[in-house]
Amino acid sequence: MVGLFPLCLGQTSQPVTPESQTTASTGPQFSGPQLPGRISGTIIDQSGAVVSGAQVELAGAQSQNKSRKQDVQSGTDGQFQFENVSPGPFQLTITAPNFATQSLPGTLHPGQTYVLPPILLAVAANVTDVEVHLSPVEVAEAQIKDEEQQRLLGVIPNFYVTYDPHPVALSAKQKFELAWKNTADPVTFLIVGGVAGAEQAENAYDGFGQGAQGYAKRYGAAYADLVTGTFIGSAILPSVLKQDPRYFYKGTGTKRSRLLYAIANAVICKGDNGRWQPNYSNMLGSLAAGAISNLYYPAQNRNGVGLTFENASIGIGATAAANILEEFVMRKLTPHASRRAETP
Repeated sequence: MVGLFPLCLGQTSQPVTPESQTTASTGPQFSGPQLPGRISGTIIDQSGAVVSGAQVELAGAQSQNKSRKQDVQSGTDGQFQFENVSPGPFQLTITAPNFATQSLPGTLHPGQTYVLPPILLAVAANVTDVEVHLSPVEVAEAQIKDEEQQRLLGVIPNFYVTYDPHPVALSAKQKFELAWKNTADPVTFLIVGGVAGAEQAENAYDGFGQGAQGYAKRYGAAYADLVTGTFIGSAILPSVLKQDPRYFYKGTGTKRSRLLYAIANAVICKGDNGRWQPNYSNMLGSLAAGAISNLYYPAQNRNGVGLTFENASIGIGATAAANILEEFVMRKLTPHASRRAETP
């Protein structure tokens, strides 16, 4: 409870006579003209900050202007004011969300400007601080949203790298969503078209032939390689084996340590438990994709187990090369890459 120290303006002392004495039962009596007064004050919280929008109700006194409401709200500066208030006893009641109700009695003298000292509101006893934490799945979802903005030169998808120094493991659903968005991206179709065109120009996999039909077959085979490799190695197996398919950008240390880290990440990865482990998902995914490719490549270009391991070896080597580019080049060419892990 804050004490009241009224500031009385324009008043003079009156001698106390029997006629002017008052009792507790009748309240104070004022002689002379009953000039209206003013009541004002400032509301603050326990930190000393002003409280705006607090409801202040005046009871026990009436305004000379009968149309004037007997309750006001504190302004942005925490101040409130009642004008043209009849003298006599009054009581202020202050209420505000999350604060305990405050009641303050007082007596207004004729013509007095009654200024209250700062009124301190205490936090309501039933109000507790609630700390909201995002679940790991929600944090991972936010990270994925950032990764989906990562495009090399602002165009080419660069989704499978995280620059966050404290990444959260993806759920199985999120691994499949990332694989789908990567393989269904419009730019991915253009890249596959370029690969098929280069193969046709070199007459690679000559069993496909030439012309539009040969190009279509090469395009279909290249896209099938991409889809099977991505889903098996970056969604299905990582979900089963609980491994993270992304590249975790290092960005610190010597160039040699970063180079070795990038190469090693072709055969090791982080598990969903945050520990490093053999990258079975990538290696087995490359083997599985290579085996499946025997189903749609021309018979004369198949080599059974040989083609399977050849494609798997190429896939692992390509992963190592891509990791080196991620570590030293791609981040600089990715406009929306996170800046939280700066390279020294």
